[in-house]
Amino acid sequence: MNHTFPDETPNSTTGSRLMRAAVVTGPGEIAIKQVPIPEPGEGQVRVRVLGCGVCASNLGPWAGPEWMQFPTKPGDLGHEGWGVVDAVGPGVTNVEEGDPVATLFYNSYAEYDVGPAESVLKLPASLADTPFPGEPLACAMNIFRRSGIEAGQHVAIIGAGFLGALLTRLASLAGAHVIAISRRPYSLEIAHAMGAEHTVQLNNNYEVFQKVSDITGGRMCERVIEATGKQGPLDLAGDLTAEYSRLIIAGYHQDGPRTVNMQQWNWRGLDVINAHERDPAIYMRGLREAIEAVEKGRLDITALLTNTYPLEDLAAALNQTRDRPDGFVKAMVMASR
Repeated sequence: MNHTFPDETPNSTTGSRLMRAAVVTGPGEIAIKQVPIPEPGEGQVRVRVLGCGVCASNLGPWAGPEWMQFPTKPGDLGHEGWGVVDAVGPGVTNVEEGDPVATLFYNSYAEYDVGPAESVLKLPASLADTPFPGEPLACAMNIFRRSGIEAGQHVAIIGAGFLGALLTRLASLAGAHVIAISRRPYSLEIAHAMGAEHTVQLNNNYEVFQKVSDITGGRMCERVIEATGKQGPLDLAGDLTAEYSRLIIAGYHQDGPRTVNMQQWNWRGLDVINAHERDPAIYMRGLREAIEAVEKGRLDITALLTNTYPLEDLAAALNQTRDRPDGFVKAMVMASR
C-alpha cells in the first residue's frame, strides 16, 4: 500500500529544496514523502536518481520480520540505482556534475541519493540513456569469477531469475554446457535465450536429478550454482554435484537457518563457495567488469528488465518481485519525473 504525504518542513541546510522518497512505514506499506535533498560532504557525490532496480533481498524487510524497524530512512532498501551526478563534495575528482553513473548507494528509492565517490562509476556515452542496475550486474560478475567455470564443464544453474539469467549467459560464453533449472516456464525460456544448452523444470528434486544424470551421462556437474536462496534448491544443488566439483551458493539465504547434507558434501570432496562479497573494492571491480560487458555486447540486459513502475508504485513493484507472475524477470522504479 502506498501513501503520499504532504511536504515536510525543510531543514536549514537545504532551504526549500525537497525531493520525493519512499519510506517503508510497516509490513507491506509504503509512504512517498517530501524530504530535504541531501547535501554531499567531503568525498561524497550526489546523484539525481533516474531509476533503481528492485532486489529480491528487499522482500524480507518488506514482509516485516521481528527484527525490522519502521519507518525506514527515506529511500532505504534501494541499492540498484543509476542516474546523473548532480553535485560533488570537496575532494571528489573521479566524476563531475552531469556525468551518467551507476551507483552502489543504499537509499536510492528516492529522487536523489548521496554516497562516497568510490561507490560511483561513470557510464560510457553509449549507456548514458540505458537503465543500468549496477549492483546485481556486479554481483553476477563476481559470482562468475568465484565459480571458476571452464569450457567443456557441465554447469547447473538453479534459479533462472535476473541473476541466474546473467550467470547463464556468462557461463555459456565461457564454453560451458549450461543446464538451467527453474520452476517457471517463462524463466526457462529466458535462460534458453541467454545460452542455456538444456532447460529443466523444477517440479521435484528427484526428477531434476534424473534428467541431469541423463544429460551428463551419470557424471553430474562440475559446477552447480544455487541462485534461489531457498532450502529445497540448496538440497538439490548438492545432489547435482560431481565428485571434486564446486558448489556455488549465490542465493540470498537471510530468512532463517539452513541445513546441509554434510555427509554428501564431505564424501564428494566438494569445494563450497559462498559467493557473496562485502569488500567495496570487489564490488566496484565487478561493476567495472559489468559495464564493460554490457558496453561490448557480451551481456544484453534489455529483455531482463521486464517491469517498470513510477516511484509512487514501489509497493506494486515489490509485490510483483515477490509473486513473480508470468513474464516477470526484473522490476525497476523510475525515480525522476
